[in-house]
Amino acid sequence: MEVEVKLRLPDSAAHQKVLSLYSSYHKKTHHQRNTFFDGAAGELSSRRAVLRLRFYENSENVKCMVCLKAKAVIIDGVSRVEEDEEELDPKIGYECVSNPRKLMEVDSRVLKRAREEFHVGEEGFIGLGGFKNVRNVFEWCGVVLEVDETMYDFGTCYEIECESLEPEKVKAMIEAFLKDNDIDYSYSEVSKFATFRAGKLP
Repeated sequence: MEVEVKLRLPDSAAHQKVLSLYSSYHKKTHHQRNTFFDGAAGELSSRRAVLRLRFYENSENVKCMVCLKAKAVIIDGVSRVEEDEEELDPKIGYECVSNPRKLMEVDSRVLKRAREEFHVGEEGFIGLGGFKNVRNVFEWCGVVLEVDETMYDFGTCYEIECESLEPEKVKAMIEAFLKDNDIDYSYSEVSKFATFRAGKLP
């Protein structure tokens, strides 16, 4: 179970202010490309699950992670979701984006689980599309903060995320920081994937 604090920033100005204030804690920046898949007959989505390929495209040494997510719930800015992921050869990952049916053949623990647990039929998987995300990572007050700029075809969202076993404590820390620096925010109500599927900004 992945548990994350998710706070939404209203605009680019707030996002830039957060990046500036946290700049001394900056550790790395990820340029991510996310592509999602379902079974051709909706085998995953009908059970509140989705398959994702995430590419880290920072340099020529691209990294790819395959992830199965299920039963996501967000309440008061805290997200809980069942998640299982592993690394995948990026060359194979890109081939699966071009031809989703290839996901039925790839030797992968997560993909095997997706195929078998969700009884994906002979029609295989279909691509749902996706979006890009620039993630700045900060180590601050003993936690790892991820400040995201998520670019959809229909607009851009800004968000602060922090994975923690003590989400309420961490949320209070981040909220106090934002309030002290006069930065507007709100609790995220939907996931990035849900926003993508809705086709409009929350």
